[in-house]
Amino acid sequence: MAVEPLRGLGEEQAAQRLLHDGANELPRASRRGLLRIAAETMREPMFILLMVAAVLYLVLGDLGEGLFILAGALATIGLVILQEARSERAMVALRDLAQPFARVIRGGGERRIPARELVVGDILLVGEGERLPADGVLVAGDMLSVDESALTGESAPVSKRWAEAGETLASDAAPGAELGPHLFAGALVVRGQGVARVTRTGVDTALGRIGASLAAIGQEPTPLQRKAGRLVGLLGVLALGYCVLVAVAYGLIREDWVGGVLAGVTAAIALVPEEFPMVLAVFLAVGAWRLATHRVLVRRSAVIETLGGATVLCVDKTGTLTENRMEVARLWTEAGDIATRGAEALPNETARLLRLAALASAVRPVDPMDRAIRERLRRLTSEPKLEAAEPERCWPLRPDRMAVIQAWRKNGAVRVAAAKGAPEAIFRLCRLSASEIARLHTVVDDFAGQGLRVLGVASAQVEGAFPDDPQSTEFQFAGLVGFLDPVRADVPGALREAHAAGIAVVMITGDHPATARAIAEAAGIDTSAGVLTGHEVAAMLTPALRERLRTARVFARMIPEQKLRLVEALKANGEIVAMTGDGVNDAPALEAAHIGVAMGKRGTDVAREAADLVLLDDSFVAIVGGVRLGRRIFINLRKALTYVTAIHVPIAGLALGPIVLGMPPLLFPMHVVLLELVIDPMCALVFEGEPSAADAMTRPPRRPDEALFGPAQLGLALAQGGGVLLGVFGVYAWALEVYSEPQARGAAFVALVGGNLVLALADTVSVGGRLLATHRWAYWSIVTGASSVLALVLTVPALAKVFSMALPDARLLILALLVAVVSGGWLGLTPRPRTRNPSGHAGTRSTRQSSMTRTRTRRPGGVV
Repeated sequence: MAVEPLRGLGEEQAAQRLLHDGANELPRASRRGLLRIAAETMREPMFILLMVAAVLYLVLGDLGEGLFILAGALATIGLVILQEARSERAMVALRDLAQPFARVIRGGGERRIPARELVVGDILLVGEGERLPADGVLVAGDMLSVDESALTGESAPVSKRWAEAGETLASDAAPGAELGPHLFAGALVVRGQGVARVTRTGVDTALGRIGASLAAIGQEPTPLQRKAGRLVGLLGVLALGYCVLVAVAYGLIREDWVGGVLAGVTAAIALVPEEFPMVLAVFLAVGAWRLATHRVLVRRSAVIETLGGATVLCVDKTGTLTENRMEVARLWTEAGDIATRGAEALPNETARLLRLAALASAVRPVDPMDRAIRERLRRLTSEPKLEAAEPERCWPLRPDRMAVIQAWRKNGAVRVAAAKGAPEAIFRLCRLSASEIARLHTVVDDFAGQGLRVLGVASAQVEGAFPDDPQSTEFQFAGLVGFLDPVRADVPGALREAHAAGIAVVMITGDHPATARAIAEAAGIDTSAGVLTGHEVAAMLTPALRERLRTARVFARMIPEQKLRLVEALKANGEIVAMTGDGVNDAPALEAAHIGVAMGKRGTDVAREAADLVLLDDSFVAIVGGVRLGRRIFINLRKALTYVTAIHVPIAGLALGPIVLGMPPLLFPMHVVLLELVIDPMCALVFEGEPSAADAMTRPPRRPDEALFGPAQLGLALAQGGGVLLGVFGVYAWALEVYSEPQARGAAFVALVGGNLVLALADTVSVGGRLLATHRWAYWSIVTGASSVLALVLTVPALAKVFSMALPDARLLILALLVAVVSGGWLGLTPRPRTRNPSGHAGTRSTRQSSMTRTRTRRPGGVV
């Protein structure tokens, strides 16, 4: 049915189409509620193992012991749920910051309706500063200047003309085209007023098609999740085997099979790594909190550790490396060529050029180039303030005149007109000769080669009113203005630190190759391999592309599908890929990367939903800070897991040894519960608080296949735990010969607790390190708390009876404490050779970046 341009659709028509086509909005991922988060958390193998252990104790053991373990399981699950729910709430708040509306003509009258109610055929009114809510065709009004950077990555606006009567319109038009009539949802109108006819809504828009590609990308588990799953599965199998061994030994030696089953369960609980999920949850939750203090929202906590292993950082140009605004960078006149960045004063002729450019700009500008001109002019305080008035007349952009002309009353009947636009249009307006145009083209080409956007400026002065056709007036060429989207001030330092850390930085943008090269060089990205364009990437076979990615670092004129292909090719090369971006065009690549990082201020909803981390204040430095934090978490988490494994060795050995040797049992279930649910998880917190190593960001990334907990860590844990086991067992065996069984058990338990505490200190303090460093307040608090609990157990008769222990005399107590220090600290406090990269080398990547890793740079601010 035809739509009358001035009347628009009728309300009934619009309602029918809305019902048929659906709302003008992208599908939203369903919000995860507390129940869904809890269900997902409890499906993790680590938590399943912990809950099984709790049930076994409730069924076969003492009720109090079972409740202790159950409380630990619930606390662990609650911690994870709390963090995930907080992230979900923050994302909903971000998305609901703006509720878009649209101005339409319906039934001959103008109405303001929610943008979600737009339908195909609606007549949409658009103006400066408004974001387009749907795809459409410009049918009337001014020639528009539109910023499509959210869709294309191109920071400079493009011009849109109205569709001619009877014009055949392309059905596959794409964003980024200059002088086309097509408008696209998500773009911002920076100049002009117009009337558009809506052609596509919702998922059918260009923005919607990008969103659809996200649904096809599966969510992969992070390397940390895969490694932790394998580790817990292995330890679970070992615990089950040990359980059977203890039960059989107890039954055969003592002929008490029921007691053997209970002893086996006790031994299994001693080996089951129920601290692992607690340690992982604490490390990641606290890591997310540390990032949050630096305005970084963590949507998937496991990616914090993954970020520490990143080998490639893919960055978008606009809004990530640059400030996503235009700045006047160069001014050219016949008198000379001036670079304006940092200059507070300009020569007279150059200042006049800038003043004329301001007269051709909007008084209250939305267009980024107009804003840049007026901002630069405001710094010239000695200049007259003619630009503060309103123009007397304005001639907007037209397809046959790609320039804006504004006329101003100067003195009496004298008018001055200023024109600003494409250099070719200004040359024609000034009626320059072919030789003059050729000479000026060399300047324009030089500007373009530096990645600058170029506008020409001209002026004219007449007596009386200006003619209706300004082209009939003789204009004088004033000069050229070059614009640059400046690199963020903190980016070069952050990139230097990334290079020093052995991380390859790749820039992927939709901008012009010359602009991409200029920005890359200014930021410090390697451009020696040249700039690859989207067309070149599309023409390459995957093997050739993977090979080029080993050296190429700058990619221009990239569309979303090509960005996604680059990320997939990097992953196929074995890289751990972090991708940053803020536009809708970045969303598929953000989703596919191992770590997607979106900008919270400038970023679109689609980009934020696809990302794992959201930078709430768009601070690029926080990304590198996140890498540093991720590396710190990996090293400290490895230490914590080694410690947890080490302390299970004496617990398991002391559960089995006395049984095999016919000695009275040393550990009862209540002892194991106290050790594992009070002391061990608390000690794990000490490792999280350890600061980054001084050289953490001058090491190459660890190998992607490097185990979180491998043979080396297992061997170290067995050696450390074996030392504590021998020491405690020796105290127990000797004390049984001299003292009563409760006193012997009390002395052995003091040695076991003390050995565990000393072992935690030995794993975090190098020889000669400061034992009373500020960050060790948690450790000494834990020592104080554990000592107090142990003192209560040994001195309060009721508690001593429950734990079947008695207070040792002074001689036995001193012996237990000495054994604790020696057995817990013999290996950790022994000087060991210092290695450059204890976390491993980065294979072929460390070779490629060896020159970078030798460069030591001062760390910029950020997360530590």
